[in-house]
Amino acid sequence: MARPRTRRRDDRVERKPKKRVSILDSEQIVYVDYKDVNLLRRFMSERAKIRARRVTGNDTQQQREVARAIRVAREMALLPYSVRQVTHRSKRRGERGPEREGGREALESAEAIVTEGAADGDIEDVELVDEAGADAAAGDGEATE
Repeated sequence: MARPRTRRRDDRVERKPKKRVSILDSEQIVYVDYKDVNLLRRFMSERAKIRARRVTGNDTQQQREVARAIRVAREMALLPYSVRQVTHRSKRRGERGPEREGGREALESAEAIVTEGAADGDIEDVELVDEAGADAAAGDGEATE
């Protein structure tokens, strides 16, 4: 059986969030021009998304004007549609791909040896192949020295 509540929701004091003042109102801007990129960037997030009314403090009509100006500026290539995010890879390597089991280091050291040999004139035509490619190349029937 459930315990009776000690406090009810109705007992709490409702806090009304502080109304944000619009940038357009504070700077007395009447017309939102699509060519005013510095103003429009203030209504966009870091990822180039249009900020919501509750964030910017715009009223409905101002938000429509800002959104329309941003869309036109994007079409005119004055503003980006999106910003390319660089993803950070974890520092742990060796779980996937050619880095596994020292493959990358082995390949780089083989390239260094081949480069040194080619500089001396000892090696002429050399093709570096990874382990999977070596198995496939061996099955071709060509003999390599």
